[in-house]
Amino acid sequence: MRTSARNHFTGQITEVKPGAVNDEVTLRTQDGLDIVAVITHGSASSLGLATGKPAFALVKASSVLVMVDAGNGQVSARNRVAGTVTAVTKGAVNSEVIVASASGAEIAAIITNESVDRLGLSSGAAASAIFKASSVIIGVD
Repeated sequence: MRTSARNHFTGQITEVKPGAVNDEVTLRTQDGLDIVAVITHGSASSLGLATGKPAFALVKASSVLVMVDAGNGQVSARNRVAGTVTAVTKGAVNSEVIVASASGAEIAAIITNESVDRLGLSSGAAASAIFKASSVIIGVD
């Protein structure tokens, strides 16, 4: 499948916590990342999501925040991947920043050039990619 989402993760569902309206779904990627998604109960049912089922997760790069000096900083976003910046591509207004986890998973973020400069982002810098569970789209083949 081809999509415009820059972040596409394949793996298996490891947990589904059902709710009246929304379900919380955890996908373990091939790189060992646990990605949490919150989707409607109806969508989880129609996709047949259950533990062990192969699935994929999509996250638009514009939905990813980049944080430096994260330490034990607390944020409400469920998905936080610590790693190292491997590339920064500057445009006229925004930049694409690639953060690679220790396991090799790469996450693309689109942030402003001003943020890149303010955060001191460059190849080799430590950073975390952060995104909300509600920003994750789950799919099955």
